Amino acid sequence: MQMRELETFLCVAEAGGFHAAARRMNVTQTAVSARIRQLEAATGKALFSRGAGGTSLTDFGAQFKPYAEQMLSLWSFASQDLPAQSQGRVALRLGAQLSIWDPLLVDLAVRFEQRFGKLLLTLNYDHTLNMAEAVASHVLDVAFTHERPSRSGISCQDLPPEHLILVETPHLAKSGSDPVFINLELGEGYQEHVRGLARLSAGQTVFLGNCMMALRYILQRGGRGFFPHSVVAPHLANGALRKVDEAAPLILPVHLVSRAEDDHQKLLGELHQCLSELRG
Repeated sequence: MQMRELETFLCVAEAGGFHAAARRMNVTQTAVSARIRQLEAATGKALFSRGAGGTSLTDFGAQFKPYAEQMLSLWSFASQDLPAQSQGRVALRLGAQLSIWDPLLVDLAVRFEQRFGKLLLTLNYDHTLNMAEAVASHVLDVAFTHERPSRSGISCQDLPPEHLILVETPHLAKSGSDPVFINLELGEGYQEHVRGLARLSAGQTVFLGNCMMALRYILQRGGRGFFPHSVVAPHLANGALRKVDEAAPLILPVHLVSRAEDDHQKLLGELHQCLSELRG
């Protein structure tokens, strides 16, 4: 798929017709039509419909439009801005699956720059994306995940596990009321642990996929939930939260995954060094 086809598609959508787009782009209408046909052949869907009222986007065309805009924007950055900004940057796409690691990605990127004087290319986290699949399909180069990958061609390095503790706002222990339980939905191991603590997780349940949103929620509204000790330590120290001592800690494995054939061993060693400094 060529960038000029995407530019032509967006021009037709903005101009409202093939004739108008041809005039704006200073090409023939035949060239405009040919480019749109190539896009439609590549997507397998019609992008425009023509009628008495003129040319308009089909439903698929309307859905495709923001993607075309994003692809052109990325191409503009990659071809024009990136070469000028590439000095001192590492072409490494680092991601994580679970929301409890969102802050860790930021801290790791900052520590990596401070430690080695190099900027990571991009950070990405997704609460539903399969990280092993994302690495295998070249969406990411390196990722954190709690699930050990089973597919071939993926290298997996075990890291120290993440310890989550059950905390609650102090007034809950005094009121005797059923608290709201914040469920972060961190995978089957997490859910099994929560089900094993039925009494402590009884009452209303609020599903929040983002750790920092969940923490802000219970600090303002009240409730309880499992959080990494490092995240809640300041709030335990100032009394805003208390640890529920009768609840066993939840231990989640942590794996660093990459493509086995990629030449990222030195970078992985540097990332591991930064992680060791951050997590102690």
